[in-house]
Parts: sequence; structure tokens; C-alpha cells
Amino acid sequence: MSSTTGIEGQTNTLNATLNGKPKQVKLVLLGESAVGKSSIVLRFVNREYIENREPTIGAAFLTQKCVYQDRTIKFEIWDTAGQERFHSLAPMYYRNSQAAIVVYDITKALTLDKAKSWVKELQRQANTDIVIALVGNKLDLCDQDENERQVPKEDAQAFADEAGLLFFETSAKSAQNIDNIFTAIAAKIPLENNHTSGGSGRNMGGLRTGLQGNGGGINLMQQPSIENSNACAC
Repeated sequence: MSSTTGIEGQTNTLNATLNGKPKQVKLVLLGESAVGKSSIVLRFVNREYIENREPTIGAAFLTQKCVYQDRTIKFEIWDTAGQERFHSLAPMYYRNSQAAIVVYDITKALTLDKAKSWVKELQRQANTDIVIALVGNKLDLCDQDENERQVPKEDAQAFADEAGLLFFETSAKSAQNIDNIFTAIAAKIPLENNHTSGGSGRNMGGLRTGLQGNGGGINLMQQPSIENSNACAC
């Protein structure tokens, strides 16, 4: 019996991955308005940064297919609005999510307080096995002027450690650490962990990322799908 090795084996594995059903991971972004949630998502999905973006209304839905190891992963990302008037809608978006990214602005101390509130709400009401990442954004502003920083990294790290969270400081503008968030989240999601998301069918975790420019490891398969939602996630 002959065995397939080398490049031929790698090609067969990739073909099987591309032809297989994508593993779906539902992920929600939460945080105060203007902390950079949408910019983080667009940097990950579109590989772009848009200065002075308009605030998200309700929520925006984005998807991205990626290849990691021998699997195709489809991220289903809900980017929620940060304004207080939309807070009551949040459970519709984090319900059945396998992961959450809670974002604050490292140049505004009050946004960390809001992030902590979101973390506590997720720990009370979301899936018990949800993977949560605490992300301090706008690191580029502190690189330019350290006096801009209002949230010491050590304080945020200590909270994350105590609450059992992943933790990163990022810059959506420069792309620093953006891919690493998704890499770390994926590494924490069980390989075969199925959930039913609102209207999206079976969600199965298991991705570790690292897009071009930040170390490699994931291949984008197609143009991302983006749509805005001003109603509910159902």
C-alpha cells in the first residue's frame, strides 16, 4: 500500500479542507463607544484602517473565512454599538457566542471601568465556556506620547489575570497585536465545541490565527462579507 507524503500530501490535505464545511465561530465585540471596536474588526477582516469612522448603529455583522492548519474556519463577528442606548440589545448578540472581545481605550480610564462591567455581565449571562479577551486599544497614541496613557498596562493585566481573561494591548491603526487576539482566542476554543447561534446553524471552534504581517499561520480564502444590522441578531 502506498502512502502520500511531502507536497502531494499537503495538497490533498488543503483540498480536503477547502472542500469541507467551515468550522463556525461566533464572536462578539463589546465596549464603550469610540474605543475602536469596528477598527479592530476591519483591520482583521479587510486589512484596512479608516480614520474618523462613524459610530456603529445597533450592530454590524462581518464574516471571514480562513484556513488554519487543516481546517477552514468561518468567523461570524458581531460588532456591537457602544452607546448606552443600545446596551439592552447586547444579549441578543452575545447569546451563544463562543468568544468575546471586550475593548477599552488605554487613553481613557473610564472606558476600562465599562469594559470591566461588560466582562462581569458576560460571566453572569453568557455561555459558561465563553472565551473572553480584554483588549486595550490605541497603543499607537501612547507610542507617540506616553503621557497619553491613562490606563497602566499592569492594572489591566492584573484584572485580566484575576478574571481569567486573555489580555492584549493593540493598535488598530498600526495593526499591532490585532491578529494575536484571534490567535489566542482560537487556541482556547475546544477543537470540537458545538453551539447553535441565532440563525447561523452550528458553531464549531478551533482556530489559531496570525495573518500576513504578524507572523503568518492563517490564509484568507475570500473577500469578507460585511453587512450592517440596525435591528436584532436573530
